[in-house]
Amino acid sequence: MASSMELLGRSFLPGSAGVAAAVRERGGGLCFAAVGRQGRRRQLRSTAPVGALAERAVVTPAPAERPGAAPPESHPQSVAARAVVTVRRRRKEDAKQRVVEQLDAYADRVGRSVLLELVSTETDPRKGGPKKSKRSRLVGWFEKKDVKAERVVYTAEFSIDASFGEPGAVTVLNRHTREFFIESIVVEGFPSGPAQFTCNSWVQPTRVDRNPRVFFTNKPYLPSETPPGLQGLRRQELTDLRGDGTGERRTTDRVYDYDVYNDLGHPDKGAEFARPVLGGELLPYPRRMRTGRPSTATDERAESRVEYPEPIYVSRDEEFEEGKNEMLSEGALKALLHNFMPLLVSSVSPDIQDFAGFHDVDNLFKEGLRMKQALQDQLFQKIPFVRKIQENSEGLLRYDTPDIIKKDKFAWLRDDEFARQALAGINPVNIERLRAFPLVSKLDPVVYGPPESAITEEHIIGQLDGMSVQQALQDNRLYMLDFHDIFLPFLDQINAQDGRKAYGTRTLFFLTASGTLKPIAIELCLPPMTDACKRAKRVFTPPADATSNWLWQLAKAHVCSNDAGVHQLVNHWLRTHACMEPFIIAAHRQMSAMHPIFKLLKPHMRYTLKINALARQILINGDGVIESGFTPGRYCMEMSAFAYRELWRFDQEGLPADLLRRGMAVEDPTQPHGLRLLIEDYPYATDGLLLWSAISRWCDTYVAFYYPSDEAVQSDNELQSWYAEAVQTGHEDKRDAPWWPRLSTPSDLASLLTTLLWLTSAQHAALNFGQYPLGGYIPNRPPLMRRLVPAAGDPEYAHLVADPHRFFLSALPSLTQTTTFMTVIDTLSTHSADEEYLGERPDEAWTADPAALAAAREFAADVGQAEEEIERRNADTARRNRCGAGVLPYELMAPSSEPGITCRGIPNSVTI
Repeated sequence: MASSMELLGRSFLPGSAGVAAAVRERGGGLCFAAVGRQGRRRQLRSTAPVGALAERAVVTPAPAERPGAAPPESHPQSVAARAVVTVRRRRKEDAKQRVVEQLDAYADRVGRSVLLELVSTETDPRKGGPKKSKRSRLVGWFEKKDVKAERVVYTAEFSIDASFGEPGAVTVLNRHTREFFIESIVVEGFPSGPAQFTCNSWVQPTRVDRNPRVFFTNKPYLPSETPPGLQGLRRQELTDLRGDGTGERRTTDRVYDYDVYNDLGHPDKGAEFARPVLGGELLPYPRRMRTGRPSTATDERAESRVEYPEPIYVSRDEEFEEGKNEMLSEGALKALLHNFMPLLVSSVSPDIQDFAGFHDVDNLFKEGLRMKQALQDQLFQKIPFVRKIQENSEGLLRYDTPDIIKKDKFAWLRDDEFARQALAGINPVNIERLRAFPLVSKLDPVVYGPPESAITEEHIIGQLDGMSVQQALQDNRLYMLDFHDIFLPFLDQINAQDGRKAYGTRTLFFLTASGTLKPIAIELCLPPMTDACKRAKRVFTPPADATSNWLWQLAKAHVCSNDAGVHQLVNHWLRTHACMEPFIIAAHRQMSAMHPIFKLLKPHMRYTLKINALARQILINGDGVIESGFTPGRYCMEMSAFAYRELWRFDQEGLPADLLRRGMAVEDPTQPHGLRLLIEDYPYATDGLLLWSAISRWCDTYVAFYYPSDEAVQSDNELQSWYAEAVQTGHEDKRDAPWWPRLSTPSDLASLLTTLLWLTSAQHAALNFGQYPLGGYIPNRPPLMRRLVPAAGDPEYAHLVADPHRFFLSALPSLTQTTTFMTVIDTLSTHSADEEYLGERPDEAWTADPAALAAAREFAADVGQAEEEIERRNADTARRNRCGAGVLPYELMAPSSEPGITCRGIPNSVTI
């Protein structure tokens, strides 16, 4: 894995019959599954008991019977029980790992075994603690040392006192030399029936952790309902997970704690590599996972970095599983070649840094990087192995054709497509209704000049289908993308960077009678150099001639660049990655694995801490992928912190609240969701509301099972501690904000959970998995601009008029910037084979509560019905924002997906 991930990271930066019997088919039905396309259901693994064991009673011999006496009752003194343990082995191991595995097998045979102990739900009145079995050896490790199956089953036999009660926990002591992964444990032989223990966790050897690992039953318990035998273990487990807040974390640890973002820069390499700390009064930000690494030599506030591919700490159970790693490995060579060849060509021939024409962009998808024969000969002479790369990797050098140009190669040039993507594109969450005219900035006029927009009634009156501006406002026909206030404070710094140019943009749209939007004005703003500076605010309207057409295209490109930056830095990274991390850390620190709310949240926390840690290494770090690929450059994360301080509010993160905040909907109690959309064909919103309703019903039903009253919510100390810590510590810089929702009633809890599940599943999917399909064709959505729009009289204006085609391409990212960016979003848009989608719980033993399982099946059915409705909508020709000649269907909210880049599919969690 290390070597394959290194390739990927560098590309971002400049069995036998006996075995079959042992792993036999396990009984039990599906817990639930989301209905896929054409009614498919994904096959989910079962964790039902792997074996059946008839209860055996060992009876003490009775005294001889006396004549005429009634036969004495038999009193069993002990019962025979068995633990069936499913261990998941690594599919791929190197020679060293195989040797260690064999040594462990031989050590197991001579006594260095894995020991299990059963813990009762009852306490021992004599000892005061929980009743415990004697430790028993896990049997079969040596005998199955050569088994090739991915899952291997072992057993441990116990003789238990008949008064033991019900097993509530199992402890595992690993006396081997290396860790192993337990998937599940089933304890059989008790009168209460088989006891299920869903583990899915690594167990460290005693040389790493002397304490046995504890796994709890899959029965959910609120803190107040915890059986007496488990209360101490429940508290101790949470204490261990919290740690003591000191020391550097090891990769084998299972500790969750908080820290600020102080590891993005590398000040020891020089001042230009330093980055400010995110988190604190100066630059407020959510907290991230603490690693405890030492400070840098030159700045004690900055934490030393762990450069990729060296592992950065997350709790051991947060690491990617092999399926996820394999997906990254498969793309590693492709990613390396995609970046290596352009860098190589540009280093040998600097004159091809820019695209000469649109055919050069197209050739990335047809032939890969096309090289002239003379250049090929030059490369082959200087670097002979390049010929071998080109001969053996021709398919890998070619990029997949993005969906956006598959149906209509020139759709991106049209104004209607530019507007449609505001409703059904990569970033459909910034469009808002215009509620007053003229537009006014909220920035300090003393610093940033007059707040009024330069767009006047004269600019737009001819585009309103005969309406006045006031009539269009009253009829809810005017909409806008407003990136003025978030970009303007940073423009001087951005534009001072080499090869980066930006504006603060505003774009007005008119809602036509057919339900589509058309752009009617674009304003490009710069900080005023002087009073009444004419170039500080320039307005462009739909073109009337050839020159104004190219100026209009450049203006649209700058809007798209603004949109791409806000999408990635704010809506995608901040709102679904960074802001969710404190809730995940707090959940592990404050809620037991037995807590019913932890069980609900668990699939929605999968992989997020790991992907966020990787982001700090190669994406959002100084000089990383985000800084390299987006216009703000080294100020990207400062802009993200600005948005957190000024714009982020948890109470407005749910879909209905967000739509109302942006004026895209109005309250209407007669409608199914309590609101009415003002643009009826708004694909993101209409599909999103289907899924929001399904998630909301699921959370309402689930919460009602465990919290019958307000008092039940308020008295749950683990639940209250989780929410309080997520707010007070995880979002410390906003802890005193008055808008934080209360957590006092079952309704409060269901609402909070609905928002969290929405953000980690559907919202993240809508913002992530369209990045390559919709953004992989750079002219459609340039993430970076290198030139401002020239005005008459500028030296560059003559270049524009003389060769507008080439000037336009020179304003977009260079060849190497383009290919690097495409490589990154290719990976970010890919589903791995082990993805778990909304409505799926692959582990059917996640809870022992039949009511919760039944509700989960209903949730899966709701998600399946939503998917069917989305398919119907995409075939409805009346919905012109998702159906028509060359128009892409909107499938980013379609829950199911195959592996790969599909522009659809909603994983349960933020997994990439």
